[in-house]
Formats: sequence, C-alpha cells, structure tokens
Amino acid sequence: MGRYFHSEIDIKSPWHQVLAAFWRRYPNPYSTHVLTEDVLYREVTPSNHLLSRRLLTKTNRLPGWAEHVFPRHMARAVYVLEDSIVDPHAHTLITKTWNLNHNKLMTVVERCLFEEDRSRPSWTKLSREAWISSAIYGLARPIQLRRPLISLATSRQRSTSHSHHRPRPPLPRNPSSSSERRLTDSARVELVHLF
Repeated sequence: MGRYFHSEIDIKSPWHQVLAAFWRRYPNPYSTHVLTEDVLYREVTPSNHLLSRRLLTKTNRLPGWAEHVFPRHMARAVYVLEDSIVDPHAHTLITKTWNLNHNKLMTVVERCLFEEDRSRPSWTKLSREAWISSAIYGLARPIQLRRPLISLATSRQRSTSHSHHRPRPPLPRNPSSSSERRLTDSARVELVHLF
C-alpha cells in the first residue's frame, strides 16, 4: 500500500531557463545532501530528442521516529536513477526518478513534466506525480498520512501552486529491472517507453 501525490506549479521563468537550471542544479550550496551526479547514458535521437540517464547519490537523514526504529549502521546513502527526455520543439522536459536501494524501507517514484506555458511564454508549467510505498509492515500507514514534500528550489521559484489529491493511478512498473539496466539499444528503447 502506498501514497500518490500530484501537484501543478507555475514557474515564473521561461522554459529554456528552467531547462538550463535543471541541468545545473547539482552541486549547489542548498543541496548538500546530493553527493554525486553521474551521466550513465546520453543520446540525441534522429527526432532531436535528448535522452539521458543519470545516477545520483544522496544522503538523507531519517525522520526522528525512524532513527529509533532502524539500526544506526544502516547505510544512509540512497542511489537514485533519473531518466529524462527533452523535446526542444515541443518545449518539454519529462523526468522520471526512483530509488535503487532501500526499496523494502521505502520506494519513491517521481515523474515530472516541465512544459512551456503557451499562453505565457515567460512561464513554465511543472506537473509532478509521486508514488511512495513501503514493504515494511506498519510503515505504510505513516507514509499514507505524510504530506507531500516539495523541494526547496521549486518552492522558491513558484508563484502559484495547485495541489490535487486525485484518485491514485497504479504505481508504474519498476524501472530498475535488469533488462532496463543495460545501456544498449534495447535500453534506449526501454528508456523512451518509460514515459
């Protein structure tokens, strides 16, 4: 059992600036929890889409209640895979991120769509979806009660925000299966079909 979140945010910056900020967001002094950012795969397709797969290493402090439950020696590093597709003609950036480890504790899958606001070209729309679940008995309930988290960087840039609790769509298939880990032509096809 898990939780689904959806939010829509208007960013008062043109799409090309948001795109540039997205690629330059790490390292920065406000995100010291992000330790590494590695590009695993990148390709420009014949249709001029930029496909990327990046591996992020993050450290996150456990919530206070969890520090009493889980052992101190438990690894604090979280490996996050991020797939993205940039369409420069449609002015869209689609990202999908998910954690590779600590999946029994918690699995987080996030999908974001950044797109130019056609009625206001100096603005960018961000639509964010997240699926959060846990396989640990008793942990699913706190996850269901927890409010959605909005990143500090996004909350600073937004001017209007609309959060919606829609009916929960099914959790997307697990993109970390072994067939999608290989960076071959078939992996590129899988990358495109994730979205």
